[in-house]
Amino acid sequence: MECRHCASPLEKPGDFCLVCREENTEAIVLEAARDRATITMLAGEPDDPEARDRDTDPEGKILGETTITTTPEDGENEPIELRNFAGLIGDEIRRKRPEEVYAGGARTVIRAVREDVHHPFYRVDDEDPVAAVLERRGNRALDVVETPPSEKIGGSHSTLIGGRTGMQAIQAVAGHPHVKKVIPGPIDAGGKGSQSGMRAKVTRADDGGNVRMLLRNGSSVQENRVVTTARDREMGERIREDLNDVLTDAEFQ
Repeated sequence: MECRHCASPLEKPGDFCLVCREENTEAIVLEAARDRATITMLAGEPDDPEARDRDTDPEGKILGETTITTTPEDGENEPIELRNFAGLIGDEIRRKRPEEVYAGGARTVIRAVREDVHHPFYRVDDEDPVAAVLERRGNRALDVVETPPSEKIGGSHSTLIGGRTGMQAIQAVAGHPHVKKVIPGPIDAGGKGSQSGMRAKVTRADDGGNVRMLLRNGSSVQENRVVTTARDREMGERIREDLNDVLTDAEFQ
C-alpha cells in the first residue's frame, strides 16, 4: 500500500507515514478472541481525490486487516502469555497511530490491550463490527475533549463515596474523549446496605445528551452529573454505552 497523502510506499497497510508524517488509519476495529485477534484499519477521507484509486476497497474506507494469534496458557504462565499477546496487538495499533479504537470480544484481552496502548477505546458488540463502526462513524460528528481527566472533575461537592476507589471510577468516566465535565453530587447515606463494594453505573441520557453516573458503596449512593459533547439523546446514549463498558472493564459493574 502507498501513503494516501504522499504516495510513499508503506511496509504494512494503514501504517503511519514516516515520510510526510501523516496518519493513514483514522480508526481501528479490534475483534478479540482469547486465542486470536483481528485488526481492521479504517481510513477517513484522503487529501488527494485520486488517492481513492489506490485504496483496497471501492469506497476507500477499509485499508486492510491483520490477524494475530496466541496459544492460551493456564496457571502461572497465563498472565505473561496474555501480556505478550496484548503487546503484539498494541504494537500493531501503535504503528498505525489511529485516532480511536473500537473493540469487541473477549474482555480479558481488550482490558490488557487498553493497558498497553493509550488511544480512545469504544466497545462494539455487533455481529458485523466493521460495518457497524463504518455506519457509526459516518453518523457521528462529536467534539473530542483533550482536557486531562483530573481537570474535568469539579462542582460544589468535592467529597466522593469510596474515597480513592470512588475517584478511580470517576476518572475512568472523565477520561472518555466525549466527556466535558463530571460534577459530583451530594451523598445519600440512607439507601439499602450492600456487601458488593463500590459499584458504578451510567444512566439514560437526557434530551441534551448528558448522563448521570451513580456510585454505590454499601448504604451510600452518590449521583454525579456527566456533561458530554453530545447534542441530543441518541448521541448521549452511545456515549452512555461506552461509559458503562469502560466501567465494566474497570470492574466497577
